[in-house]
Amino acid sequence: MNAPPSRPGAERTGGSSVQIGALVPLTRPGWVEAGEHLLAGLELAVRDVNEAGGIVGRPLELVVRDTAADPQKAAAAVDELARLGVAALAGEYHSVVARAAAARADALGLPFLCSSAVLDALTEQPTDRVARLAPAQSHGWQIYADFLLRAGHSRIAVATQPSVYWASGTRILRDHVAPRGGTVIELDVRALAPTAVCDELVDKGATALLLLVGHPEPAVPIVRSVRRDERLAEILIGAPAGQPEFAEWSTLLGHDGAAIPFLRYLPERLGPLGARVETVLRERLAEAPSFVAFEGYDTITVLAEVLRSHGTDRARIAESWPRVAVEGTRGSIEFSRTPGISVWQWAWAPVQVVDRDPAEPDRFRVLHAG
Repeated sequence: MNAPPSRPGAERTGGSSVQIGALVPLTRPGWVEAGEHLLAGLELAVRDVNEAGGIVGRPLELVVRDTAADPQKAAAAVDELARLGVAALAGEYHSVVARAAAARADALGLPFLCSSAVLDALTEQPTDRVARLAPAQSHGWQIYADFLLRAGHSRIAVATQPSVYWASGTRILRDHVAPRGGTVIELDVRALAPTAVCDELVDKGATALLLLVGHPEPAVPIVRSVRRDERLAEILIGAPAGQPEFAEWSTLLGHDGAAIPFLRYLPERLGPLGARVETVLRERLAEAPSFVAFEGYDTITVLAEVLRSHGTDRARIAESWPRVAVEGTRGSIEFSRTPGISVWQWAWAPVQVVDRDPAEPDRFRVLHAG
């Protein structure tokens, strides 16, 4: 699957294309809506690059592969894309999948700019070949924990499933709130039906429940059950991983899905580039673009600048991360070595805690910024 033909203006490019491999979850069990937004941002940026003359006169081309949230499928896609001769890899939303892709790309010497995955340990060992735009999980989730504490929540329950990502999130929350007098209570949803989750919340005296679980199952049934339990009328439901960001959440839950704070990576106000991109993405998606769409656009913006400045040699691309200085849709992007992070990191994209307004569920309220 390749990017659609560019709009008028691409005739200024010529010769063979410069190819970038794009990893995107486009089928279940991947988070398809997130994948569609990520791909829309990637494709729009490719169109804009080509309308501006491409990569030193050569058109930029996406070679898209569906990861379906499957680490093995992602690793196989990296192998295929490397054989096809792509200059670099872009994309991926799911952290566990991105980790598998990053490991394979590193082993093959293929530079990878990860768009949206946040797991701190994106690679087991430090590497020069991988860079990331999304804030590390420890950075964003500590900001979320501060929001909870400032709102008076010190007994925080987490409904969780087995996953490196959810386990990492639970550890970040516990390490941050425990020294500040908070407690994190783990509820394993494998052993608890949604009604039993409600009973546990009452029994443990929790004032907040965080959904560290998959979407739509079991997140949606848990929300419905909690919302209908009169004993839990005052409890805060939260979703730091961002499940309520996408329209499907509101479609499935309606008003039950409002007032559930989550993390998103957007500034208070978009600059001129971000505002223009938002307008075009809204037309393409027929809905408001999520932060994931902006991450996709920024990924190609960075890679295009690197390719113009350093060419298509993979080793030179990998060496270029510390010299990147690009204006993206959400601010100026530069990469650095950050303690505890194994890849080149943009430190940091803007971070907000937002929710859907109960009075108008299609509108987002900014509750806290970090």
